[in-house]
Amino acid sequence: GINAEYGVIYVGKAKDLKKRVVSYTFGLKLPHRLQRMVSETISLEIVTTHTETEALLLESNLIKKLQPHYNILLKDDKSFPYILITKDHTYPRIDKHRGAHQQKGQYFGPFASVAAVEETMILLQKVFLLRNCSDRFFEKRTRPCLQYHIKRCSAPCVHNISQKDYATLVKEAAAFLGGKTTTIQNYLAIRMNEASHNLAYEEAAHYRDRLRLLTQIQAHQRINVAKIRDADVIAIVGEGGQTCVQIFFFRQGRNLGTASFFLAHTDGSSLEDQTAAFLTQFYQDRAPAPTVLLSHKPTELPLIREALQQKFGSRTSWEIPKASASVSWLSML
Repeated sequence: GINAEYGVIYVGKAKDLKKRVVSYTFGLKLPHRLQRMVSETISLEIVTTHTETEALLLESNLIKKLQPHYNILLKDDKSFPYILITKDHTYPRIDKHRGAHQQKGQYFGPFASVAAVEETMILLQKVFLLRNCSDRFFEKRTRPCLQYHIKRCSAPCVHNISQKDYATLVKEAAAFLGGKTTTIQNYLAIRMNEASHNLAYEEAAHYRDRLRLLTQIQAHQRINVAKIRDADVIAIVGEGGQTCVQIFFFRQGRNLGTASFFLAHTDGSSLEDQTAAFLTQFYQDRAPAPTVLLSHKPTELPLIREALQQKFGSRTSWEIPKASASVSWLSML
């Protein structure tokens, strides 16, 4: 729909265009939001697509681009940070990253906030002693920096560690971020016992300290939710004319944090319609997790599933838990 003041005020799709247009002629039977929209519309512009999937993807693209006044809109959408382990240097570094994954390396996330990323990075530095400095800073060092002295880096810049041993630390850190905490713990325990057996007590203490930190991290991040490993857990609630969507990110069985979003222009729409609008806009530029748990079944879920699979080339299991451990997480959101 188009009006003189705002331009495009609504973007919608329809399998049966005649039926959809006629539905807007019911006058007082329409929700107040749609009554206002119809009264302000002066013209329509029609675009045809080959499939319903194409129509859904085009609709979500146009809504994000045009922000129409009468569409349900996701406010304050944002990109989420990742942890990056670079692969373009002899001694890889860890870093925070937002945006497109163009730099060569391994990406882990998404994390719900920069604070969550920074907390994890500090833990990674303490346990795996990886550098976080820029390549330029690294190349100019002639002695270890403060990070080495506070035991958060192994000082590869001054060859305090061999390339082979540093590569082992990088491999261990990637395994930890990939959810293989127990494997790393077992490996460190073996190395600690070997060092102790060989009377290398300082080396054994080093492995002991790393093992303790990993155990603390695992206890802090462990979740007791059956079968949830890689999932986005989404709950929506509407009250007093406001709609809030809460999402938890679980990756490799760990909770990477939570984020809140608010929807605009929800007057007269159901939570099922609002859930559908959120999904199509939130996953506009980011692929959903292998599993998405929802508090409400969105309208046109099969179409949303097909469209996102076509766009990102990966399958997602969309679930609305009824009676399982997953329900307890949804009730906490």
